[in-house]
Amino acid sequence: MTPATRCRAGTDPLTALRAPGDPPWDVCLTGTVFLDIVFTGLDSAPVRGTESWARGMGSSPGGVANMAAALARLGLRTLLAAAFGDDHYGEYCWDALEQGEGIDLSASRTVPGWHSPVTVSMAYEGERTMVSHGHEPPPEAVLVQQGAPGFPPPARAAVASLTPGRRAPWIARAARAGTRIFADVGWDETGAWDLRGLADLEHCEAFLPNAEEAKRYTGAPCPREAAHALTEHVPVAVVTLGSEGAYAVDRRTGETAEVPAIAVEALDPTGAGDVFVAGFVTGSLAGWPLADRLAFAGLTAALSVQEFGGSLSAPGWSEIGAWWRRVQSVEGQDPAALRRYAFLEGLVPEELDRPWPLARAVPTIGFRRSG
Repeated sequence: MTPATRCRAGTDPLTALRAPGDPPWDVCLTGTVFLDIVFTGLDSAPVRGTESWARGMGSSPGGVANMAAALARLGLRTLLAAAFGDDHYGEYCWDALEQGEGIDLSASRTVPGWHSPVTVSMAYEGERTMVSHGHEPPPEAVLVQQGAPGFPPPARAAVASLTPGRRAPWIARAARAGTRIFADVGWDETGAWDLRGLADLEHCEAFLPNAEEAKRYTGAPCPREAAHALTEHVPVAVVTLGSEGAYAVDRRTGETAEVPAIAVEALDPTGAGDVFVAGFVTGSLAGWPLADRLAFAGLTAALSVQEFGGSLSAPGWSEIGAWWRRVQSVEGQDPAALRRYAFLEGLVPEELDRPWPLARAVPTIGFRRSG
């Protein structure tokens, strides 16, 4: 099955750009897949010595799977290179990603005898607390997660999670081949916050840290100043501002953009950062203006937090279209706010093929599909 036929049916944001000889994949990814078990509806953080009951629960592939599913649901041809355990958890994650989301796993491998990593996420008060467990991966799992020789294959873009003090050789290989690299970063446990430690940043087109990470890496007093400082190291800097939205600077064009966050009732923020990056990558590959890319990324992230689960809460074009039609029908909407998202008009499907909102994480992995 070709990447084109594996891609989920629906809106293709790159239709106008596709041509013979294009790379077979729009985005390639590598990393660790977790089984995420998410508890929601907790009134407060669990208290030692007591039992807490959650009003909601979901299971879904997590880790790098959050990003892969978000990209695939936005219509991008997505390749994932990852190691999967040969337990039931790994089998469930493989099936959910390949059969459920149309993600190409031809570069992934099942590792015999390896226990799938697991994360339990507890969502409360708009935040989350996570507990993870995993066994030391065998050499073949490490090789797949860090990018085996020959990875990545030709692709329009790749998303990399940078690790302070460590290079990932596949990033330089991809950049030399013309792949556009979009990077995020996790919390620097060393406390150094030294941009020189993010050696692969030199190969990246865009860097998307949150406000606290951006300030710590640059020493700037505010995240907007930090974004400008980051463009000394990478062409495009995007800093997420939490409830304030996001701010971006493109050194090449001189563009700056700031888009406020969309007010929603957040059920579970798990994976929202990955969905934001997926939305920004989609708009970038489609050639949209910086402000449209930023608005779209914020919208997709906002829609994702209204459902529980990381990868399986990412919105597709039907959900995006339903949101756009609903906000247009509400009386008293700010005309300027509607104009901010007017670029969606030519993108969302004319007929919606599923209801919205739609919960797609399921309470347990024990059920089998009917029929």
